[in-house]
Amino acid sequence: MMSLLPAQRSDWNRLADQVLEGHRLTFDEALSILRAPDEELLSILSAAYQIRQRHFGNRVQLYFLMNAKSGLCPEDCSYCSQSKVSEAEIPRYNILQRDKLLDGARLAAERGSKTYCIVISARGPNEREMHAVTSIVPQIKAKYDLNICACLGLLTPEQAAQLKACGVDKVNHNLNTSEAHYAEICTTHTFQDRIDTLQAVRNAGMELCSGGIIGMGEADEDVVRMAFSLRDLSVESIPVNFLNPIDGTPLAGKSDLNPRYCLKVLAMFRFANPTSEIRIAGGRELHLRSLQPLGLYAANSIFVGDYLTTRGQAPDQDYRMIEDLGFVVTRVNDAPWSPPAAESAATCGTSCGSNCGG
Repeated sequence: MMSLLPAQRSDWNRLADQVLEGHRLTFDEALSILRAPDEELLSILSAAYQIRQRHFGNRVQLYFLMNAKSGLCPEDCSYCSQSKVSEAEIPRYNILQRDKLLDGARLAAERGSKTYCIVISARGPNEREMHAVTSIVPQIKAKYDLNICACLGLLTPEQAAQLKACGVDKVNHNLNTSEAHYAEICTTHTFQDRIDTLQAVRNAGMELCSGGIIGMGEADEDVVRMAFSLRDLSVESIPVNFLNPIDGTPLAGKSDLNPRYCLKVLAMFRFANPTSEIRIAGGRELHLRSLQPLGLYAANSIFVGDYLTTRGQAPDQDYRMIEDLGFVVTRVNDAPWSPPAAESAATCGTSCGSNCGG
C-alpha cells in the first residue's frame, strides 16, 4: 500500500483531498505537518484551506470572553496567572454581579460575537457560582442574540445538567496538553478529571469546547496526541492557545515558539479535526505577530477583545484583518455581520480578557 506521508509539496493537497473523502489523519502524517520545512508552509496552509473552505467557507466566528471571577484558584496549573502558585499581578475578585455580566453580553453582541464565554477561576463552581450563572444565562439569551459557553472548571453530571437546563449551549474545558505531559503542568487534578468533565457535558446534551496550549515544553508528539484526543471526543469547538509566559507564573520567560510553527500547528489541527470549529485563541498576537491573517486559512474563529488576564488587539484591527482576507463575520445561524463604521471605545469595566480561557 502506498504511503500517505507527503513527499512533495503537491502531496499536501492530495492529503487534504483524502481527508475530505473521509481519511482520518494518521499519527505520522500529523507529525509530518509539524516537522515540515518552512519552505512548505504556504503549501500546507493552502491544503488546510481546502478543508476549511469545504466545511466553513470564508466565514469567521467571533467569541468574547468575560472573566467573571478572577484569581483565587486553588489549582496549580503552571501556565495560569490565576492559580495558587502564581505571583502575577492580576485583578482578584469573586463572581461578578448581574449587571456586569449583562454588560459583558451587550459588548459581545456589539462586537459581532457569536458566542459569549462566561469564565470563572476555580477547581469547580460552588453553589453560589452555579446559581449566578444559571440565573443570568436565560436573561442574556432573552436580551441578546448570543450563544453561551460556560467555563467553570471541573463539573459533576448534576452541574452539567443544570447548565443545559438554563440554556448554556456549550461548555469549555480544555485538555491543555497530552495525557503523557499533563503532570508536568498540573498536579492538583488529572487529565482524566478533565475527560470526565467533558463526558458529563456531552451526556447532558451540550456541545464541547476544548483545546490546549502550545509551547509548555511538550514534544511534537504531545501536540498530536492532544489533537487526536479532541478528535476522539468529537469536540465541536477547539481553541488553540499559544503560551503567553506571564510574569509570576512557573512558565514565565519560556519562549519556544515561532510564527511558522504556530501556523503548522493550526494546519495540523484542521487536518486532524476537519469539521470542528478551530479558534486561534490566547497568544495569537504575541506569537503569530504579522502572520496572524495566515492563521485564518486553517482556523475559522478568533476571540475579539481581551482574554482573561492578558490584552488582545483592538477589535477594529481584527475586523480589518478579516475584511482584507475577503472573509466575513457570521453570527448565530450564520447570519453575516458587519462592524460599525467606528468601533466603540467603550469597555465593560472588567478585565475580560490568560491561557486557561475558552
